Amino acid sequence: MRALFLSLVPALAVASTAVAVPCGGDFGAFLDAIAAEAAAQGLPPEATASFLAGAVQDPKVLKADRAQGVFRKPFLEFSQSLISKNRLDKARAKSTELDAIFRRAEVDYGISRGILLAFWAFETDFGVVQGDFNTRNALLTLSHDCRRPELFQPQVFAAIRLHALDEFPLDTTGAWAGEIGMVQMLPKDILEKGVDGDGDGLVLLKTSPADALLSGANMLQLHGWRAGEPWLAEIALPDGFDWSLTGLGTERPVAEWEALGVTGLNGALPAGLSASILLPQGRKGPAFLAFPNYRVLFEWNKSFVYVTTAAYFATRIEGAAPYRAGNPDPQLSLDEMKTLQEKLRARGYDVGLTDGILGAGTRDAVQKEQIRLGLPADGWPTADLLYLL
Repeated sequence: MRALFLSLVPALAVASTAVAVPCGGDFGAFLDAIAAEAAAQGLPPEATASFLAGAVQDPKVLKADRAQGVFRKPFLEFSQSLISKNRLDKARAKSTELDAIFRRAEVDYGISRGILLAFWAFETDFGVVQGDFNTRNALLTLSHDCRRPELFQPQVFAAIRLHALDEFPLDTTGAWAGEIGMVQMLPKDILEKGVDGDGDGLVLLKTSPADALLSGANMLQLHGWRAGEPWLAEIALPDGFDWSLTGLGTERPVAEWEALGVTGLNGALPAGLSASILLPQGRKGPAFLAFPNYRVLFEWNKSFVYVTTAAYFATRIEGAAPYRAGNPDPQLSLDEMKTLQEKLRARGYDVGLTDGILGAGTRDAVQKEQIRLGLPADGWPTADLLYLL
């Protein structure tokens, strides 16, 4: 039924990511503008009217949007807070319980079960905690807010389309940013990549493990996941290694890394692939080879520490040993990180927001400055680096 509906209504093609309606101003006038744009996109008027009736702004959504300090935690702290023996045992039990679904994900989409189990665990604790924000109000609130309307307005129109398909009740709840269901997908992704895994004619990610897990698998495949290939492998590096070769900006064949003395800690490294050396907390912490599939995971979540932790947990689910934590240099304080980002920006680097979060842009800039200053260029900011800048 869902496929037939979509095929019969060409206007339900996915909208662009441009801002269709001006943000800010009176919320009632904004809803009227959303309704006019929905009509221009050919959405069913009764579905649009139903979707917008009674919609309100949610100040708790804006508060959550402004406070994402959890992603400031360093990898070791973040991963240890999310990964426990109980969660690992539960993931392996779910793998057995839903083996048929995970086999379909592997055969039809090429996605390893460890990856799906890791995201399922972190996103909603295997479907138990899916979020209690009203999704319609969250999406409209963030679309009206002028911080990122270009991201959320297309989600509103996708949600209206799902509402027309009877796949989006108005009391749908989820995360503050509009993600829905057991694996927390946005409406546009559900519309484009959702899979009716249980054959009931609907895609219901809140109640159907088959729909949720296979939709997640389909999304990863469509973003370029390569079947049968690894994503992350813990490694040991030799004494005297050139730290400037580390980081996601440098990719080399595994054979070249091995020639430089890199060895795997969970068996032989896969031949024939290229990879980057990933040091989440610098040269004194854990070290990994990150393969092309690791990069695909950023389509699920943009946070470096979240993606790296999920990728690592997936290897643990599939049998890898715990990482060697090492003894990394202390993380800079929030104020110190913001000062560092300001200094890097003054030197011409694009580090994104001055938010105190060590993202990809900040890591890259740190490594370049470490090289310039003659410091070990492992991309991990230290008090010494901040002092020298």
